Amino acid sequence: MVNRVILIGNLGKDPEVRRLENGAVVAKFSVATNENYKDKSGEWQTITDWHDVVVWRSLAERAESTLSKGAQVYVEGKLSHRSWQDKDGNNRRTTEVVANYFRIINRKDNNAGSGGYFPSASDEVTSTPSQQQSSKTQETAPVAEEKDSGSSDDDLPF
Repeated sequence: MVNRVILIGNLGKDPEVRRLENGAVVAKFSVATNENYKDKSGEWQTITDWHDVVVWRSLAERAESTLSKGAQVYVEGKLSHRSWQDKDGNNRRTTEVVANYFRIINRKDNNAGSGGYFPSASDEVTSTPSQQQSSKTQETAPVAEEKDSGSSDDDLPF
């Protein structure tokens, strides 16, 4: 089973950062994505969807120092659903993207660093040490050579 979300969009506001009693840091921010289509009359229309994103620990600290309203970001994570009771006792439910990676791909002032949509080896890795170790192991693993089967297929990785 897979629970994976990839978003490319713009921040609606600066991240809201909280430091919890146990020392954990959490940041929340919203990302707007757009979908364009032609309506029945042939006019272009745009639908904007807003996504609530949550990041934890060192990723939250990085969000606090690097993200700002209007920045275009690439976000990877998973969907998460939470339920709670509000101050009036009403049951509430929300869906959030719990991100394990983000990258600024275009700042609002166009001073983006390396740019590009997808993660590169030079980017900060995700939040858990076991994932970091797994990534390092995969990067240093030797690549097995394929035997030439004589076919004329492209050398595509898929």
